[in-house]
Amino acid sequence: MTVVLGGGISGLSAAYYAINETRLASVALLEASDRVGGWIRSRNSPSGALFEQGPRLVRPQGPAGLNTLNMIEDLQLTNKLISIGRSHPMARNRLIYSQQALHVLPTSLKGLFKTISLLDRPLINILWTDLRASKVSKEDESIYSFVQRRFGQDIADHIISPIVCGVYAGDARQISVNFMFKSLFEMEQKHGSVVKGLLINQLEKLFSRTKSRETKEDADESVEDSSATSLARKARLENWAIWSLQGGLEQLPLALVNNLEKRGVRIETGTKCERLTFKADRVELSVNGNARECSRVISSLPAKKLAELLQEQYPELSAELRAIPSVTVAVANLEYRGDVLPLEAFGFLIPPQENLPLLGVIFDSCMVPKKSNTSTVLTVMMGGAWFEKHFGPSPTEEQLLKTAIDGVRDILCITEEPVAHHIAVLKDCIPQHVVGHAQRKKRIHDYISAHRIPLAVCGSSYQGVGVNDVILSAKQAVRDVVKSRITR
Repeated sequence: MTVVLGGGISGLSAAYYAINETRLASVALLEASDRVGGWIRSRNSPSGALFEQGPRLVRPQGPAGLNTLNMIEDLQLTNKLISIGRSHPMARNRLIYSQQALHVLPTSLKGLFKTISLLDRPLINILWTDLRASKVSKEDESIYSFVQRRFGQDIADHIISPIVCGVYAGDARQISVNFMFKSLFEMEQKHGSVVKGLLINQLEKLFSRTKSRETKEDADESVEDSSATSLARKARLENWAIWSLQGGLEQLPLALVNNLEKRGVRIETGTKCERLTFKADRVELSVNGNARECSRVISSLPAKKLAELLQEQYPELSAELRAIPSVTVAVANLEYRGDVLPLEAFGFLIPPQENLPLLGVIFDSCMVPKKSNTSTVLTVMMGGAWFEKHFGPSPTEEQLLKTAIDGVRDILCITEEPVAHHIAVLKDCIPQHVVGHAQRKKRIHDYISAHRIPLAVCGSSYQGVGVNDVILSAKQAVRDVVKSRITR
């Protein structure tokens, strides 16, 4: 039997991929809390407006995005999809709040040649700044340091730092460039410049296509990856920017639960694993004080929680896991009567140098067409790497609500009081992939492999923090555990 620890989206995905793998046909999932879905949680206000506590939008691009769309189609969720194209205001209008004003980031090539209000130069000037910058050979560095060196401090402060806040709720001076922007980092290390690297990559692609035509190979760019489902091909042809689900993104974990239970996976909530002991021929678990056994474990637990289970038997591995930090985010869902936004947009992010308790605000109600009796729904994200600085260790719901409402009033000039709200404190919800994370992740996997431990890990502690990333990490974890079983 395979036991999956954790019932968030990565754990549910691991069970899904494990049951798809015939050699892992017997699967049980253990979740310590009273619900599955993890940080993905959708609620309704008294009026029926949708409040998303965690993730709400997913990108379709890249191998990870394609993989998730394949899952969506397999789970028969296509009829619930809300697709948002690149011409939609949520894709076109992305804002930064700085120096007491909202600034729209350019989304077209034409916009790169204009001096935007956020900077005192056109964004195209960053190309010249990068070409003049010297190469610095190193294994890793912070995103802030990398961008400051290659593109300028204004880009690091006003554009990259708030983006890192939006993704990690973290400090760009701590997050690894070799993990978050690996391809850009490698371009400098290989070519001495990001711009040179981009140009060389494009020339290599052009040469490859030309060579393919000369050898009469199929070079039609419209040919899709053979693994893409019809939904993934549709997303590419229609040029989706992002997508979500009617009824909220929690429809995805709910569909996974339904799929797994129909296929015989035992999902147990309120079931906490308190100890793991790996023997030569089995894994012993202590679950709610009772002994159990299985053949292998796939852990989607946060790294620090897994570290506690491995401390006694594998202290070196436990130390590596414990060294992956995380931050706490407070989320305030606010509903206002009528359309009170100054413009339709995805929302805005706030640079840390503004020294505000808000990380950013998402304009949720811009996702769907406006109706005459519509309300405005906003999600205010607060704290992150600066949570205790602004709120202390245990803020009250009233304190967080007031901070959110005051922030919305000051920045968006919304003077009305919200007609409904919901406050949640998501403790240690986002792992921080700090400088050296790629090397630490490799050491973790190498240790598990070298000691032949029937264990695989998945989730945001190791891969990216997006929905696509953790789902793909679950797929890889299943492959790892199958491979280790074959070679053992």
